[in-house]
Amino acid sequence: MNFRIHKEGVKIILLVIAASFAILLLASHFTPAPLFYLINIGLLVFNYLVIQFFRNPIRMIEKFDNNIVYAPADGKIVVIEQATETEYFNDKRIQISIFMSPLNVHVNRYAIGGTVAYFKYHAGKFLTAWQPKSSTENERSTIVIDNGKNKILIRQIAGAVARRIITYSKVGDTAIQGEDLGFIRFGSRVDVFLPLDAEILVNLDQVAVGNKTVLAKLTRIY
Repeated sequence: MNFRIHKEGVKIILLVIAASFAILLLASHFTPAPLFYLINIGLLVFNYLVIQFFRNPIRMIEKFDNNIVYAPADGKIVVIEQATETEYFNDKRIQISIFMSPLNVHVNRYAIGGTVAYFKYHAGKFLTAWQPKSSTENERSTIVIDNGKNKILIRQIAGAVARRIITYSKVGDTAIQGEDLGFIRFGSRVDVFLPLDAEILVNLDQVAVGNKTVLAKLTRIY
C-alpha cells in the first residue's frame, strides 16, 4: 500500500461511513429492492470518492536539495508568468500556479527545505480557483520559506468548492523538503513565487505531481 489516509480526513470518513450505514438501514425497511440497490451503489461510490479525496500518497523526495523546487501539490499548471507579489516581497517574481481539482491529492508539501520566515492566514471570497483574482481575494494562507540563500513563497488558495484551508506552518518552524505543510479540502489552488532568475523546468498545462515534479532550480544567492 503506497498511500495512507491523511489525518484531516479520518473524522470525516468515519462520519460518512456511519451516515451511510444509517441511510442503508432506513432504506432497507422503507424502500423497494430496486431502489435499495441503487442507494447502496450510490453510497459505495460516494464513500470511495471521499476516501480517495483524503488519500496521502507516500512519495519520497528523489534528491534532497534546497535549491530544487519540487511541486508542493498535485494538479494542472495553469499559470507561469511574471507577477508582482505584494504581500511579502513587493517586487516582481515568477508565479507558478497549480490547480487542484476535487479528484487530485489535496496534501500540500514543502517545495524546499529551510526556515518558515513568514506565515499569514487571510479570510476571503470563494471565487473559482483558476481566476487570477483568487490569488489575492480568496481565502488563503501565505508561507515564505528561507533556505539561507533564497526565499520562495507558497500560497494556499481556497476555491469555489474548498471551504477550509489547513496550514501547519508557523514562523520559525523548520521546513523539511517534501513534508506536509497543510491540506485544502475539496478543490483549490497553490501559487509558488520564485526569483526572476530561477530556471523554470515545467510547462503550462503540464500535470504536476507533488514531491516528484521539479518546478524550478534556484540559481542566484541573495
